[in-house]
Amino acid sequence: MFETIRNAWKVKEIRKKILYTLLVLFLYRLGCFVPVPGLNVTYLQAQVGNYDLLQLLSVMSGGALGDWTLFALGVGPYITASIILQLLTMAIPKLEYLAKEGGEEGRKKIQRYTRYLAIAMAMVESVGIIMSLGSAKDVLIPMGLPSWIQFAVIGIVLTAGTTLVMWMGERISEKGIGNGVSLIIFIGIIANIPGRIQAYIQAAVNGMLNFWILPLIIIGLLLLVVGVTFIDMGQRKVPVQYAKQVKGRKIYGGQSSFIPLKITQSGVLPLIFAMSITSFPQLILQAFFSKSSFYAWWTKYLGTGTVIYMIVYAAMIIAFSYFANAMSFNPHDVARDMQQYGGFIPGIRPGRPTAEYITRISNRLTLFGAIFLMIVAVIPTIFTSLTRISSIFGPTSILIMVSVALETVRTLEAQLLARNYRGFLK
Repeated sequence: MFETIRNAWKVKEIRKKILYTLLVLFLYRLGCFVPVPGLNVTYLQAQVGNYDLLQLLSVMSGGALGDWTLFALGVGPYITASIILQLLTMAIPKLEYLAKEGGEEGRKKIQRYTRYLAIAMAMVESVGIIMSLGSAKDVLIPMGLPSWIQFAVIGIVLTAGTTLVMWMGERISEKGIGNGVSLIIFIGIIANIPGRIQAYIQAAVNGMLNFWILPLIIIGLLLLVVGVTFIDMGQRKVPVQYAKQVKGRKIYGGQSSFIPLKITQSGVLPLIFAMSITSFPQLILQAFFSKSSFYAWWTKYLGTGTVIYMIVYAAMIIAFSYFANAMSFNPHDVARDMQQYGGFIPGIRPGRPTAEYITRISNRLTLFGAIFLMIVAVIPTIFTSLTRISSIFGPTSILIMVSVALETVRTLEAQLLARNYRGFLK
């Protein structure tokens, strides 16, 4: 690995891309310390810790949401806007045409629509989240201005921060190494690690945590990373044979190939969807009915961390896993394309039987991946219950870190292989 890094550093073009990426990420981290004027940060920090969704967004933004700085929303609105555009692409024929047949120009238009939607959502989310966490006298610092003016200024500042983060991510993707948005999320998660480690050490010194638990935590994290890496890279290879075709004097086909079906086809999307849906009712209840008896009942029996909440959460993960898999993978299109090019799965008839066979395999892999996501999501909750200390990583953090790291390594590997260098992956 170190030899590969030295070889990459010797290539002027790759060295410039690496330095450019590091510079943009450094500027992003600087923006995470620029405060937003007019907010009662102490009160908001305490409120953010009551919601899993807000904690996830805070982790993804490198703690900027918890501190309510310029980049508090991070790339969250952009990711949400991208998901909404993907759903609309399946429902609106014009967007579907732009995505499938519009070419480069169509891709740019969809990207432009995504930016506009992300900016609008950033404005709504910035003010909506703050207002849902308490009244104006609780969340705002008196500045001699009407509260609606303060909320408007805060919304504009946070929206500008999200727009700048989007621009940074696009510049990394264009001129740097890897996917810019993914790397920004990755560096945000990494930035939380030193603080959590310090909290563990401090807890051990104060007697709140036994010292012998620290090595177990390290071993557990290593095992979890290895398991996530194994599952993330795991795939089922469905063999495909192409029949020989004679066209003129040339013979085409006859090759053997395979269809790679990943275990976690939809990535962390089901976790994010499930967390958003399950956390939304409690967020609304606290915003408008925090003093009612119904809110107290909800918190006791259906709130975050309760048994019913975990059951609903697990069911949502399974449901959204199948939903996200159906969005990203269509077995009937795969079977039709195979049949058009003379391909078939050994022992399976082309056409509908092939589509049913691929669907059956995909559903089994989706179920296994959903169970894996459930286990990963529950681990932080179990750890917190046993140690009374919050976990270093959220339920999706390790998945995101491993996926982004592997993606970046593959990108660097591809550029090195293009120059006849030996890379990370063998």
